[in-house]
Amino acid sequence: MAAVAATFLAVSGQAGEQAFGPVTKLPMPRYVSIKAAEANARRGPSTEHRIDWVFQRRHLPVQITAEYGHWRRIRDQDGASGWVHYALLSGARFVTVTEDQAALRRGPADSAEVLARAELGVVARLGKCVPAWCEVKAGGYRGWIAKGEIWGVGAGEIRD
Repeated sequence: MAAVAATFLAVSGQAGEQAFGPVTKLPMPRYVSIKAAEANARRGPSTEHRIDWVFQRRHLPVQITAEYGHWRRIRDQDGASGWVHYALLSGARFVTVTEDQAALRRGPADSAEVLARAELGVVARLGKCVPAWCEVKAGGYRGWIAKGEIWGVGAGEIRD
């Protein structure tokens, strides 16, 4: 099993060096979302492995931490991980609000007008990101939210 496990994740050798998946050659870890209404999280990368739980929330952001063939090991906001078939995942980016009553602002600044407040657990479509803020869309609202109040985007991630 140790020989197989070594192919799951390309590990960088230098500090600060980016790791890439051995199958997709995409950066690792990386954020994606659940595409399906239900996605089985398994103990290992095949249908022969036991299902540990079922994700039942479409667009839920998850982080890919390993790859093996058509399978991706994902981790959710709570740190739970499991193997999911790649067809159940999407590159569309969403985030989860991690603070209750998080302010959705007109611009990326604490001084910007508050347009709405998001409840803990709201899933929002991710747009642009600057160093400390991301633009999101949820429930008919579009605005900026502090990165510290969402999960599903890297702390240093910039998006145009």
